[in-house]
Amino acid sequence: MEEGIAETPEELLAKQHRKEKKDLQAKIQSMKNAVPKNDKKRRKQLTEEITKLEADLNQKHEEEVKQLKSTTDTKVEEVINGVESLKVDGGEEEEVKQPRVTKAQKRREKKAAQEKERETRIAEAEVQNLQGVRHQEGLKLTQKLAQQQLQIKEISSDGHCMYRAVEDQLAQRSVPGLPMNVKELRSRTAQHMRSHADDFLPFLTNPNTGDMYTTDEFEKYCSDVEHTAAWGGQLELRALTHVLHLPIAVIQADSPTIKIGEEYDSEPITLLYMRHAYGLGEHYNSVERLKDPANAEDS
Repeated sequence: MEEGIAETPEELLAKQHRKEKKDLQAKIQSMKNAVPKNDKKRRKQLTEEITKLEADLNQKHEEEVKQLKSTTDTKVEEVINGVESLKVDGGEEEEVKQPRVTKAQKRREKKAAQEKERETRIAEAEVQNLQGVRHQEGLKLTQKLAQQQLQIKEISSDGHCMYRAVEDQLAQRSVPGLPMNVKELRSRTAQHMRSHADDFLPFLTNPNTGDMYTTDEFEKYCSDVEHTAAWGGQLELRALTHVLHLPIAVIQADSPTIKIGEEYDSEPITLLYMRHAYGLGEHYNSVERLKDPANAEDS
């Protein structure tokens, strides 16, 4: 059995950055709650203070990422120099046997490299977009959610984000009998779409010809829903409302909340649709109850 994988320095730093961002959001929410909405002058000052806090944190994170990369490069260079300096009597270099790299180690190294690249891209995108559309979208969504005593719960961006967000919402409810993992949610969604093709085919067209999907094209689409990391949208959400017998509400920054499956009389699953998330494209997040900043560390 393969041993547990220790977290790399890059993973530990990314985890620290996520916690610091979460703590800052809690602090910002507390600051907003302390200023009356009709005090326009103070609200303007508050916006400037929040912008500076976020800019300072992003600069700090960027510097820490660079420092970690520099430290890692230095250690690698020291190891290389140490190997080259090994000599045997007579001045000849001693043959140094390279340790055998296992497949499991290669997988760990590949995963760590991919995660490091992803975190770097996110950090760069956040710095570039601090005053751009992503930042503005985040502020609008935070304000909308605060009115409902909710806050963002971040979901990983891996192609499964919509299903992971639904999975998280179901886990928060702990309702017995509902599909509770991404694989099952995808499988049940595809099954429903196949068995109700007439409800979905009219909305699927070939991007090259503009014609409605053929039977084979539709089956390929459903197979991708079930077996790949194909991104989910409103068609899949519609299918999920029937699979779960629950309505789904999708909150957006610049548009009214989309409500799907309103024929089901239950508290809706709530998702957050972000058009500019992390500069990496469209993304779904989950939501959770707004935490008291004073108790955020204890939760």
